[in-house]
Amino acid sequence: MANSKPLASQRILIMATDGFEQSELEVPLERLQAAGAEVDIASLATGDITGWDGDDWGDDVEVDLKIADVNIDDYAALVLPGGQMNPDLLRVEESAVALIRDFDRAGKSIAAICHAPWLLIEAGLAEGKRLTSYKSIRTDVVNAGAEFVDEAVVVDGNIITSRCPDALPAFCDAIIEAVAESRVEA
Repeated sequence: MANSKPLASQRILIMATDGFEQSELEVPLERLQAAGAEVDIASLATGDITGWDGDDWGDDVEVDLKIADVNIDDYAALVLPGGQMNPDLLRVEESAVALIRDFDRAGKSIAAICHAPWLLIEAGLAEGKRLTSYKSIRTDVVNAGAEFVDEAVVVDGNIITSRCPDALPAFCDAIIEAVAESRVEA
């Protein structure tokens, strides 16, 4: 890209709670900020949330606002980190699922990695889509009516999915590209 800050003046939301996969929040956060975006972290409550890193708890991340307080008009995209615990806890919270649906209805990019496609399934967004995910939830993706594609990153309309931390470079590139393109179209 000719512009080293293709996301300048864009805001992106990361939604997570305790048990998020450490790298799947931190790497997109750093890459999106480096691309010029302002990135906020939304969770079920304010304070800190704790990541999962390898076989144990990871680092804390400060929450900027509660999910219930998010105004989607303020954001160009939504990023959903994985980990087993994070999406499993969020998919039973109506405020989290409703926020995902709202981003989709607005046609904004939604990026989900690892186990986070569980959230897309819960929001009713998987059916008829081409998606990828962590291998252990492949059957869940297929049973939700999606076509499972075993690739590092899959983009279908406004939905971006990725498999695992190894795919983070491609995942982040796809988010940056989608937000930069949506900005040009707007």
